[in-house]
Amino acid sequence: MYPESEILFPPRCIPLLAETRGKAWRALVRRVARLPEEHPDTLALSLTVIRLAGCLTCDMDSYRASLGCAACSQRAVAGFKGTDEQLIHRFEEAREEIEAYLNQGTPLSAKRKTAPRKARVAKAVASSKTSKSSGASGERSG
Repeated sequence: MYPESEILFPPRCIPLLAETRGKAWRALVRRVARLPEEHPDTLALSLTVIRLAGCLTCDMDSYRASLGCAACSQRAVAGFKGTDEQLIHRFEEAREEIEAYLNQGTPLSAKRKTAPRKARVAKAVASSKTSKSSGASGERSG
């Protein structure tokens, strides 16, 4: 009844994404398509597409499932509203998450939660240094 559908975007569909965007995207997809399924770049591209296509909310009764993974992923990538550079940046972020997980065993969700916190802490530290130096007439803060 339905075309081949998986639970999540399958790496076998990666080559089908090459013609959905411009030259930079095509080069990335063609490079990744030659890599083994367990390579971090293959995993990162799959994760990028999983997020774009909404694979986590797809079920067998959905319209997306009736399309099949190949058509759904092509539509999701082609329909991305940003530039190719923004899409490639999403891939690079996913690759960083994959590498962190594989190398250090850091769960992906933990990295997502701590990154904004680290940025807020760094901003707070920077602003406190600025206020100390501007409030201290001629004194150096340390």
